[in-house]
Amino acid sequence: MSQYRAHIFDSDGRFQSSVPLECPDDKTALKQAKRMVDGYHVELWQQIRKITTFDHKPQRIFLA
Repeated sequence: MSQYRAHIFDSDGRFQSSVPLECPDDKTALKQAKRMVDGYHVELWQQIRKITTFDHKPQRIFLA
């Protein structure tokens, strides 16, 4: 298993927390990190290698 970290940032870009992840590969780590996006920006790291950033997308509300 490989060690990863998901760094969580609020919608203003302020650091909130870091969550350790233990996953067999990048694909699994990406899936786990993507689940954390709920209103937050999430950066997935493996040691000093930044794998990706998941940006929080505000929910669009359509008015009739």
